Amino acid sequence: MTDLKALQTTLLFTEEDIKALRQSKAILADQTDAILDVWYGFVASTPELVHFFSDAKTGRPDGAYLEAVRKRFALWVLDTADANYDQKWLDWQYEIGLRHNRLKKNKTDRVPSVAQVNFRYIPALTIPVTTTLKPFLAKKDASAADVEKMHTAWVKAVLMQSILWSQPYIKDGEF
Repeated sequence: MTDLKALQTTLLFTEEDIKALRQSKAILADQTDAILDVWYGFVASTPELVHFFSDAKTGRPDGAYLEAVRKRFALWVLDTADANYDQKWLDWQYEIGLRHNRLKKNKTDRVPSVAQVNFRYIPALTIPVTTTLKPFLAKKDASAADVEKMHTAWVKAVLMQSILWSQPYIKDGEF
């Protein structure tokens, strides 16, 4: 937890960000399907990304795999908005990282997909995820200032998670 606190400090992640994330939950909770439609549309239109949901032999996207991941992705939106940074949450972030890496990818869903999500795409996805989220934050009665605070908190939270998910890709002692 000490390392997490240090990471949050480096990201300028504060109690205000936690409040903003929690405020976002009520705004986003009934919009997760629409959010995921946007995100999945981006993935589907980006061959470099849809590849990671494809059958390793045929190269075709696996619809059942995409749907299974989508359900977890919806929960991830709500989990991020909960902003509960305890040991259980931290352990889950490391597990998510493992599930993107060759150490555990495909095991949860028992699919014959490609071996891992290449590391470079994990932090890169911070931008499309958070940029496309902002309009959803503005769809309800939040002030422009509150939308900005929530969006900033989401950028920090998603970047923090992508950093934590990178742990299995980094040599021992270098994380």
